Amino acid sequence: MMIMRKTVLYSACPLLALFASTARADDTPAVQNGVTVGIGGEYAPRYSGSDKQRVQVVPLIQARDNALFFDSQKGLGYDLQTDNGFYLEHTLGYALGRADRDSGWRDGAENLKGMGNIDATLNTALAVGWQATDWLVLESKATLPLTDSQGVQYQASLTLLPVQTTRDTLAFQSAALFGDSRYMNTFYGVSQKQSLRSGYARYHAEQGFYGIDNSLTWSHQFDAHWGTLLSANYTWLNDHAADSPIVLRRNEGSAVIAITYTF
Repeated sequence: MMIMRKTVLYSACPLLALFASTARADDTPAVQNGVTVGIGGEYAPRYSGSDKQRVQVVPLIQARDNALFFDSQKGLGYDLQTDNGFYLEHTLGYALGRADRDSGWRDGAENLKGMGNIDATLNTALAVGWQATDWLVLESKATLPLTDSQGVQYQASLTLLPVQTTRDTLAFQSAALFGDSRYMNTFYGVSQKQSLRSGYARYHAEQGFYGIDNSLTWSHQFDAHWGTLLSANYTWLNDHAADSPIVLRRNEGSAVIAITYTF
């Protein structure tokens, strides 16, 4: 039997409409093609490490045609899946970067003045995963920037799907977060120039493991078209990130509620 992947829509990061792909066994041989759109409200930190939250409207878009797909978190991509549960996913996406002031469309806060902006960048991501059972998925993923040298982010995740019915899906995901030296110092480091402009002490962030991201998502389908989702997310930053002077809170939470329509 071919392993089919059902997508649970939810948002987990500021300023981005996110879709987290999970996997499940499907008794039908057909790929679940179609288009889903939606609108949601998100309560999340202004940036990773911020002590201030904001509420924002986020659009949700996802489309699939066999192995090809588009969604508003990952971008444009394709996935290859095998009968024994292994899959490969490759995407071309876009990251919005970070502003050094409050922003209405991407990460940023006033306390970052003098740190400079982190440019938006085109990126590519490669994920390899294994659906061990119909309720357990293991995945590793690397995200690399293409148009700006911001370093590489890695993550290893475990996803549990204890509830999977025709109307309801409950998914829990826990991901260990890693970054190379350039990535860590782009988002958590303070260079000499940044220190002089912002007043923050210099800080060199070590590469490697820097945090854990946990999410719990419930998706409910009212009928063949209308659905809703609720998502809660908790992120913990370890000392490599949390010791940065721009990190004001190492424990962060966010939440999303959204309504969706599938054509």
